[in-house]
Amino acid sequence: MPIHFCQPRSRTVATNYTRTAMTLHWLMAILLFALLALGFYMSDLPLSPDKLKFYSWHKWAGVTAFLLVTIRLVWRITHRPPALPESMPKFMQFAAHAGHLALYGLMIAIPLSGWLMSSAKGFQTVWFGLLPIPDLLDKNKELGDLLATIHESLNLLLIAVLVGHIGAALKHHFIDKDDILTRMLPPSSKEIRS
Repeated sequence: MPIHFCQPRSRTVATNYTRTAMTLHWLMAILLFALLALGFYMSDLPLSPDKLKFYSWHKWAGVTAFLLVTIRLVWRITHRPPALPESMPKFMQFAAHAGHLALYGLMIAIPLSGWLMSSAKGFQTVWFGLLPIPDLLDKNKELGDLLATIHESLNLLLIAVLVGHIGAALKHHFIDKDDILTRMLPPSSKEIRS
C-alpha cells in the first residue's frame, strides 16, 4: 500500500503539481544546496570573524528551511500530489514514497539537530540578527559535540537521499520517458524534452 501524506479532497487526481508546490520544492532545493555548501565550507575554516558570520548565516538559513518545510508539509497534507504512473512497478512506487518520507524527515531533523547543537554549545540563534530563538537545551559541551556528530551524519544521509531523488527523476525523464520530472517544472519548461 503506497504511503500518502493526505487523503484526497476530491475524486479528481491532479496530473501536475500546483504552482505553490513547485515553488516550495524549488525554493527548498536551492536552500538545501546552499546550506550544504556553506556548512561544509565553514566547518573547516579557522576561527575568525568570517567564520562566525558564516555560522550565523547558516543558522538563519536553517531556521528558514525549517519554516519552509513546515509550510511544505501543510501544503502537501492539504493538496494531494499527482499519482505515480500505473505502469510503475509497485516496489518502485514504494521506494518513491519512502524516499519522499526520508526527505521530509531529514528536512525536519537536520534543522532541529542544528538548533539543539547550538543550544548545547551555548550559542543562541538570533534569526537574521533580529529575533532570538530560545535555546532548547542548557549548555553542555559533551552533548553539543554529540549533536554536532548527529547533525553532520544527518547531512551526509541527506546527500545520499538527494542523489537518489535526483537520479530517479533523471531516470524517469531520460530512460523511462515519462512525466515524473516535468510535472514538477513550470509549464514553459515542459516543452523541453529529451
